[in-house]
Amino acid sequence: MSWQNALDNALQAAGRHQFSVIPLSLTKLPAIKSPHDKGHSCKGECGQLGHGIHDASNDPDRIRSMFAAAPRATGYGIACGRLPHHLIGLDLDRKNGVDGVWELRKVAARHGIAVPRTVIIRTPSGGFHAWWTGPADVKVPNRAGQIAPGIDVRGSGGYLVGPGSRSVRGVYSLASDPDEVVVSPIPEPLLRLMTAEKERPPQSPPLSAANRFLTGGSGGAALVGLVRLVLDAPEGQRNNRLFWSACKAFEHAAAGRLDKDAAERALTRAAAERGLPDKEAEATIKSARGKVLGAAS
Repeated sequence: MSWQNALDNALQAAGRHQFSVIPLSLTKLPAIKSPHDKGHSCKGECGQLGHGIHDASNDPDRIRSMFAAAPRATGYGIACGRLPHHLIGLDLDRKNGVDGVWELRKVAARHGIAVPRTVIIRTPSGGFHAWWTGPADVKVPNRAGQIAPGIDVRGSGGYLVGPGSRSVRGVYSLASDPDEVVVSPIPEPLLRLMTAEKERPPQSPPLSAANRFLTGGSGGAALVGLVRLVLDAPEGQRNNRLFWSACKAFEHAAAGRLDKDAAERALTRAAAERGLPDKEAEATIKSARGKVLGAAS
């Protein structure tokens, strides 16, 4: 039944609003397996399905073909940056002690941005997605945490999970008034923040500097590996990798294999070097420390 609901919702989104859609799995990833080996550069030129967002379409026959090739689909993704809306999304997370909704309010107040009503989607994790239309001549990059902690931008080449979709955590639902389902134009000052040149993070000590206090005791090699995992995190996964690495590091600390404070310092340095805002990294590491070692650690 989830598959049929996903197909029906996708067809409605394409037919009523002309959104270009793709089927999604329970993990919110494209539901059609790629026909190519890893490392390919094909974006659908081969004519086969399985190219993620490049398959997106608002043609009902094409949509039915995609869902027929994805019998386990439980949701649908709406492509950003496509005609006629040039959709832009703000993912407002509420986790690890960070509230993206409150952060957006602070950004709006700080920059004098009047945020109009628009389509709001409630996520299963308690956060929200805000949808906007953008100008045709502006390419909005996908970014995580640049505007403020807990705020991710979904732009060209990205997608938003459509309402009615089911993930492993629950169902995405419409939070705004169903009688006022209108995607508003993005406020110009907010668009400028989304497209601003990314600031380089302050210079932080290189990994070798962190190694100097790691090699003095047992467990150093394990911590170096966790630090490298954070440093190698792609944008969009930095916070998740930091939380996972911090949990593992504190598990080593609980077993007496390394110093918990040394672990926290090393991971904090790695997060700063990778470009995570200080407050976001601090909240993530604190959450991991409390989860593994307890609130009094």
